[in-house]
Order: sequence, then structure tokens, then C-alpha cells
Amino acid sequence: MRLRKNFSMGKGKYYFTIKSVPNNITIYRKSKEAAMAAYRKYEKAGKEIEWLGKWDGKKFVENTTPAPQTA
Repeated sequence: MRLRKNFSMGKGKYYFTIKSVPNNITIYRKSKEAAMAAYRKYEKAGKEIEWLGKWDGKKFVENTTPAPQTA
């Protein structure tokens, strides 16, 4: 069975992926602050996540993984 991506990436949106079995879940947010808040929420919950960055229409930019939150 071939899997297909059923959505197109939105230019200027921030993306991260929650790695799960059998499918990974890709989530986006319009602002960097909202994306980082959601990323940290899943990180705190113990999920395996991957930061993709900001989509510029051809590739991901600003793709350095956010530092773990210390508190």
C-alpha cells in the first residue's frame, strides 16, 4: 500500500512531526511562538518529535531544533 501526503505545505508556516507507529503526524502553526509552544507541549508529554522548521515554498528554513525547555 502506498501512502500519500493529502495536503500541501503552506508557505510561511512552521512544521513539526510527531513520530508514532504506524504513521507520523505532521502539525503546523502559523507563528513561530505558537509552533514552539505546541512543540514543547508534546516534548513535555514524552512524545518523540522532530522539528522541521518554516516552509518557504521549496525547503525548510529556520530548521534548528528548539532547545529543551528548562524549568
